[in-house]
Amino acid sequence: MKFKSSFAFVLLVFCTSSFAAAKIENWQTSKGSRVYFVHTDSLPMADIQVVFDAGSARDGEQFGLSALTTNLLDTGAGQWNAEEIAQRFESVGANFGASSSIDNANITLRTLTDKPLFDKAIETLHVILSKPNFAENDFTREKNRTLSALKQREESPAELANLTFFKAIYGEHPYAHPNLGFLNTVEKFTATDTKNFYKTYFTSSNAIVVIVGNLSKSEAEKTANLLTSDLPQGEKPAPLPDVSVLTKAITQNLDFPSTQTHVLVGLTGTYRKDPDYFPLYVGNHILGGGSLVSKLFDEVREKRGLAYSASSSFMPLLKNGVFVASLQTRNDQTAQALDVLNQTLSDFVKNGVTDAELTAAKNNIIGGFPLKFDSNKELVNYVTMIGFYQMPLDYLESFQQNVQNVTKEQIADAFKRRVDLNLLQTVTIGKK
Repeated sequence: MKFKSSFAFVLLVFCTSSFAAAKIENWQTSKGSRVYFVHTDSLPMADIQVVFDAGSARDGEQFGLSALTTNLLDTGAGQWNAEEIAQRFESVGANFGASSSIDNANITLRTLTDKPLFDKAIETLHVILSKPNFAENDFTREKNRTLSALKQREESPAELANLTFFKAIYGEHPYAHPNLGFLNTVEKFTATDTKNFYKTYFTSSNAIVVIVGNLSKSEAEKTANLLTSDLPQGEKPAPLPDVSVLTKAITQNLDFPSTQTHVLVGLTGTYRKDPDYFPLYVGNHILGGGSLVSKLFDEVREKRGLAYSASSSFMPLLKNGVFVASLQTRNDQTAQALDVLNQTLSDFVKNGVTDAELTAAKNNIIGGFPLKFDSNKELVNYVTMIGFYQMPLDYLESFQQNVQNVTKEQIADAFKRRVDLNLLQTVTIGKK
């Protein structure tokens, strides 16, 4: 019943014919929750997300508390246990999900809009949101599952590389620690800790409701009001601190008994409202985000066969996310592969892109719109991104034009300012 999602929303690509009709309406409930609604009539379905500024960045020193609290929501609420909650959703063909990411906690529901089915699904979600039990036995079970996952993480070189990389980028910033936390932090949690986190962050003032589907505006208003009606008013949390500027390049080589070495190279990147976002986005498509047509893939894979794949990405967040170039290669090829990666990155920052590369990238991004946007489920994720990060409501409609407006000069300028080759953080993990 439960699924996990990163809620990252890194790449935004859309089909003009689809989102032209996706008019986003926005208002506030009487309890202060922001609501974003898009009416669609293709299917008798509705996708709903209730999102709180309650991600792992709000863990404080209790790393992993957001994830554990969110995972507990549907283990018992009101008079129902986990099995009864699951049966209520199953009886009306609804799908429920709860996940926590860096910036937020996200509760999702997909349901039919036939009134008896819809009403039962919404009432169940309402009780989960407003009356979670956090029973001791449920807490113990979920905590043990988390501890088991953390122990398994110690056996994954990819996970360990990511942990080390984020720590190198963020230091003591709230973005530095992983969503699930660490063994030594989760072991100390009590059920009271999850109750307190819920009371602090799962409030109407800290919530947004996103509804996409075959509902009228009045039905959407009624739904949003009901879902937030019994949440405590609460307050918005204090703004997150800015990410500190890196001061020097650091390389960390970790020993791990594996046949492959994971390589990560990068530094602090972009954020959601970054004026450099589109030049960085389009430029990165050429550098390493365009998969089989990118420079990194061509230099590392096609020309030299040093890795199955090589890529780069920006992860925009509320504050600066990361920029990372990565690959996985044989242990004995690590030094050569890393040299090629660094040289490719250096050449890109110094030389920029050609007219042909820019045209191809724009055509590729715009041409991929229909493949990336073809369901309410996908649309609700993008509208949630717009709502949570308070982006302009016409963001989707203007996306193509913003891509088309990017110039070579803008890409060159943005990468030279934002990707300082003297501050790159490098992490490798594999058998030395």
